[in-house]
Amino acid sequence: MSAQDVFDHVSRVLDDRCAAYGPPMDAMAAIAARWSLTLGRHITPAEVVLCMIDLKLARLQHDPAYRDGATDVIGYAALLPEVTA
Repeated sequence: MSAQDVFDHVSRVLDDRCAAYGPPMDAMAAIAARWSLTLGRHITPAEVVLCMIDLKLARLQHDPAYRDGATDVIGYAALLPEVTA
């Protein structure tokens, strides 16, 4: 699979997730609000994205060939500029 194929796949996944969960900033802000309550400190949408990337990387360590993991890492990384703007 070429890099362009991967980017095209990630783009489709991001579009599907946006349709299912709403705009990324809204979704990450909602998660941040919940995590802030759980952890007892303010969590930002950008921190949510970075933690989700870490989660996906930890899972990829177990199985680096798992395609969805790499897709998710790339997708979350693509969202980072949007949630930090």
